[in-house]
Amino acid sequence: MYLLGIDIGTSSCKVALFTENGEAVEQSSKSYPIFRPQKGWVEQNPEDWWYAVCEATKELLSNSKVKPEKIAGIGVDGQSWSAIPISREGNLLRNTPIWMDTRAQGVCDDLKRTIGEETLFNVSGNPIQPTYTLPKVLWYRDQLPDLYKQTDKILQSNSYIVYKLTGEVTQDLSQGYGYQCFDMRKGAWDNYLCKEMNLRADILPEIVPCDEIVGQVTKEAAAQSGLTLGIPVVAGGLDSACGALGVGVINHGETQEQGGQAGGMSICTKDYRADRRLILSYHVTAENWLLQGGTVGGGGVLKWFEENFGQEERMTADQKGTTSFDEMTLQAENIDPGSEGVVFLPYMAGERSPIWNPKAKGLYYGLDYSKTKGHMIRASMEGVTFSLKHNLDVVEKAGAQVNRLRSMGGSANSPLWTQIKSDVTNKPIDILNSDTATTLGAAMLAGVAVGIYKNYEDAVSKTVQIRKSYHPNKENLEIYNKNYQLYLKLYEQLKELMQ
Repeated sequence: MYLLGIDIGTSSCKVALFTENGEAVEQSSKSYPIFRPQKGWVEQNPEDWWYAVCEATKELLSNSKVKPEKIAGIGVDGQSWSAIPISREGNLLRNTPIWMDTRAQGVCDDLKRTIGEETLFNVSGNPIQPTYTLPKVLWYRDQLPDLYKQTDKILQSNSYIVYKLTGEVTQDLSQGYGYQCFDMRKGAWDNYLCKEMNLRADILPEIVPCDEIVGQVTKEAAAQSGLTLGIPVVAGGLDSACGALGVGVINHGETQEQGGQAGGMSICTKDYRADRRLILSYHVTAENWLLQGGTVGGGGVLKWFEENFGQEERMTADQKGTTSFDEMTLQAENIDPGSEGVVFLPYMAGERSPIWNPKAKGLYYGLDYSKTKGHMIRASMEGVTFSLKHNLDVVEKAGAQVNRLRSMGGSANSPLWTQIKSDVTNKPIDILNSDTATTLGAAMLAGVAVGIYKNYEDAVSKTVQIRKSYHPNKENLEIYNKNYQLYLKLYEQLKELMQ
């Protein structure tokens, strides 16, 4: 039997088919657009996600030659902080703001004034920021009252795909952290806070465990996706939490490093450990919490750089049979650690933790006539890594201990970038299922639900393997520490101008 994992990312969806031992039999990916209709607005169309899932699934099944009736279960994970309004009939009412969207800053200011940051934080364990789900829903209420009135339920990215697969409306436990009216200790909605902030309690779906079977593939979904009627589907969960599961982070103190479109880290903790500078969610296993640092700068920084400045590298790659990213990496490898003083602030869509500034700006500092494109590429890698270190420093000051990292995402395939991360953080880094960690984690939820795995320890032991490890080069530590201090100082001295 097989398990299917579906990942709703920011730039594309990924679908992967796994054996019981975690081997990826086949993968497929389909991209979709991001819309920026106004300054601070960043949206996607959930129907684009569903179309991409269907096309990717049909391609996967065709290429793998696996009959869909051999799929024992389906798990879905997705990007955070969507606010997808559907009608009572199940119709999508508008595009959703995504995790980079900052339009609801005014709503946050009102909540701070009327309810208070302390009250909201004490319940939710998270700061009140415009990128979260709750301010976006209240923005609908204030700015789009007709839409708010028509809305029956608000869904998350994974729950929308689960709805399209099964017809069932759900809200999984791990995505509850998008609401400051979600009680992080109890794992339940706080009805008193909902009333205080004038939020319709009925607009929030019932919270269910991430590994609960919430429905089966319907006849309509089967026809559109190529799947078979009746395959069990679990509620699924947050992409970073599924990624943490997919690299085996299930016990207290284990830490995942994420290098996808966005960056960040997640440390598994058995203790409730909220910090205003960080992000706290339930793990998809429901046995622990994840204390997270989420940044806007990740692999998306190099993707942006390649799209805008990589024409030469694309031409060279076509001639050599490589990729433009390979050619960019070769240039970065020829630059000494520290990029000869070039420092990059990776705040390309504001920044999330730990500075929480939606108006923060990206910056290259230290350019002169001796600097090349290679300096900027390497500085980009180092700057993203400084944002990771910034979050790790805050986590450790909050009392958590991080000894080594388990890396996932596209950047984990870059030996140069991963070595930079090990050097900057001064921590060993293990590479596991870097390309499939998130979809594997989603599939593992389904595997536990349908009984393929006894529990999560059994699932991890059967599916997760360390493929390579990196260790810090102590010779680079001093130069990186110097640039890191400059990185911190640049933001502190420029943050007023960024406003």
